[in-house]
Amino acid sequence: MNTVSKITIALALTTVGALADDRVPTVKPSEQKGLSEQSVAWLAERVESQILRTQEYGLFDDIRFSLDDSIVTLKGYASRPILRNSVEANVRKVEGVEDVVNEIEQLPLSAFDEDIRFRAYMAIYGHPWLNRYNPNRGAPVFISQAAIAQGISLDPPIGFHPIHIIVRNGHVTLSGVVDNAGDKVLAGMVVRNLPGTFQIENQLAIAQEAKPLNNKKTK
Repeated sequence: MNTVSKITIALALTTVGALADDRVPTVKPSEQKGLSEQSVAWLAERVESQILRTQEYGLFDDIRFSLDDSIVTLKGYASRPILRNSVEANVRKVEGVEDVVNEIEQLPLSAFDEDIRFRAYMAIYGHPWLNRYNPNRGAPVFISQAAIAQGISLDPPIGFHPIHIIVRNGHVTLSGVVDNAGDKVLAGMVVRNLPGTFQIENQLAIAQEAKPLNNKKTK
């Protein structure tokens, strides 16, 4: 497993977008009703793990969550209808979770957005400098004609993709982790140059600047 993969999995802030700034739950531990700071961290790690293990979760999705005592609120965007329910079902399996509030937004299934997803994917993961992030370790990106015909989000590329591409009515958001600031800027540039995109929001995190869950601040 390369450096990018190890850091991204360990700091699921960026792969899943799972936690808020500094990788602490949206509700500070001091505001929790009945859980200690250690219990909040334990629960957050397991919720995060279940999201990452959801089979339908992929590079065209961005799932986040917050904790209010033992209640998990799921947020973010899902490119496939099945993902929204699958994530909720998996999080409900976590010991200690009393309830799940599902606020994940289902992204529009439009040919226009699917075309942008396909072109953005090819632009990023096929770029001669950024292609080291694709699961083939820089080998040419291959997308089946069947995937293109039915919509790439319904048959997404398999494997670990540290850069996520979220498309909503022509607006593109990049989330995930890259090695350095140059890669972040470059990924944003190649997508910004694609015809048909209305707005680009670059939320990519830089691996060296991300903070682990156990480095939480107390206030």
